[in-house]
Amino acid sequence: MSSAPNVTRVTSDGVDWLASAATYPRSTLALWEERPDTPVVLPCGTVFDVVSAPAIFGRRMLDRLWDDGPGSGPVAMFRGRVLLFAAPGTAQRLPSLLAWEEWGSHRTQAVPPLLCHGTGDAVTVPAPGGGDGAGASRWLVAPDTRHPWLPGPEVVLWAAVRAARAAVRISIFPPAEQDAKVYDVSRRR
Repeated sequence: MSSAPNVTRVTSDGVDWLASAATYPRSTLALWEERPDTPVVLPCGTVFDVVSAPAIFGRRMLDRLWDDGPGSGPVAMFRGRVLLFAAPGTAQRLPSLLAWEEWGSHRTQAVPPLLCHGTGDAVTVPAPGGGDGAGASRWLVAPDTRHPWLPGPEVVLWAAVRAARAAVRISIFPPAEQDAKVYDVSRRR
C-alpha cells in the first residue's frame, strides 16, 4: 500500500500556482472561480514540465516515489495516462538519461515509453475541484502550495528504473542461444 497522499482537490494556493503557468493567469483564475469543475490546457516549460506514463506504469512510478523516495509533486490522471509534474527542464534532460539507461532498447521492450512535455508543449490539467467521471481527468496528488516541490530528471529517472525493475526482470546479459551447448565450468580442476 502506497503512502502517497490522497489529495484530490486543489487548494487556493495550488490554484494560484497552476494559473501562474497560463499565458493569462487572471483569466484562468476567473474561469476557475466561475466554473471550478473545468479542466484547462496549460503550457509547460516555465512553471513545470510534465512526464506522462501509461496508467499502470505511472502508478508504479508514483508508488516508488512515495514508498522509497522523496515523494512527488502534483500528479494527475488524464486519458489513461499519469501526468507527473516535474521541475522545468526535466523534459529536455530526461530523454538523454533514459537513453543512457537503454530505455526502449531490445532488452527493455516491455518497459513503456515516457512522454516528456516541456517548453513549447501544453497539457490538460484537471479542474481544481477534481473530476467526477470515470474517464475524466483527475488529481492523484493535487497542488496544495504556491511553490510545490517538483522532482527533477534524476528523481524521475530513479522512479522509472525502480518501477521497471519491479515490473520486468531486466538482465544485462543477452538471452542464450536456443541451440547453444552449455557447459558447467564450476567443477573445473
